[in-house]
Amino acid sequence: AMQPQVRDFIEDMVERYAFDRSELEAAFEQVTILPDALKLISAPSSSISWRKYRERFVNQQRISGGVSFWRRHAQALAKASQIYGVPEEIIVAIIGIESNYGTSTGNYRVIDTLTTLAFQFPRRADYFREELAQYFLLSREQGFDVMRIKGSYAGAIGVPQFMPSSYRRYAVDFDGDGKINLSSNVNDAIGSVGNYLKMFGWQKNEPIVLRARKTSEDFLKSIEPGIEPLHSIKKLRQAGIAIFADSADSANSVDDERLAALIALDNDGQEEFWLGLNNFYVITRYNRSTFYAMSVYALAEAIRIAKNK
Repeated sequence: AMQPQVRDFIEDMVERYAFDRSELEAAFEQVTILPDALKLISAPSSSISWRKYRERFVNQQRISGGVSFWRRHAQALAKASQIYGVPEEIIVAIIGIESNYGTSTGNYRVIDTLTTLAFQFPRRADYFREELAQYFLLSREQGFDVMRIKGSYAGAIGVPQFMPSSYRRYAVDFDGDGKINLSSNVNDAIGSVGNYLKMFGWQKNEPIVLRARKTSEDFLKSIEPGIEPLHSIKKLRQAGIAIFADSADSANSVDDERLAALIALDNDGQEEFWLGLNNFYVITRYNRSTFYAMSVYALAEAIRIAKNK
């Protein structure tokens, strides 16, 4: 029998979006609840070190994979970079980290994961219920079978691993074939990543992070590390943070009033400091994590250097 919560969800979809009740019932009849998804999503993100995290993504395999992905899709990347102002290597690195260049986009049926998380994971039920609704709307708009699409254990879809709400809001038909297909159309994925970052405020030709060092021991008392650019460079300098001269076209281009976040990374007992600027914060809109955004930056740089060799 169907859970009362699922019944309510169906009624809601019929009322709000004029879905066909019997079609939704038929879909939910075929859903498999996935204990796996619950396990994976509630697993504490073990406090893995920055070095370990970085090695997972910034390694030879991902760097050479990125170079060949870039060569294969040079045209789409150049066009996306031109339209959205996002460097090609950033788009490449995000796709590299998200799905290993489209080679691992997830093996769970999206309807199974989202239904499981919407109705069996109270802590974030509201979020996943909304994503499930968005998924049905997406399938209706794009004309695909809800039972067919596969994704991650959290319901993220395709080459760029977009959640259904992001898919509907930010994905683009980049090659003009009349469909937006993030599952197997790499062109659409490339354009969509560019559009996503631009919509979140990416600034063209602006640095992402600046390498910094501390000039005094007690600065951390006044400045909290974080991801949001809340402190002016001037305030950070006064608090005992200096920018390395060689950092992103040298510190002279960095305006005193510009806002930055202080990023402190523990590199095997050695503290490493960076200042995250607007574009760094934009990358965290994709995945709210300092490690994630720093890895995108580091992988992008490594790919760009390897490609130009």
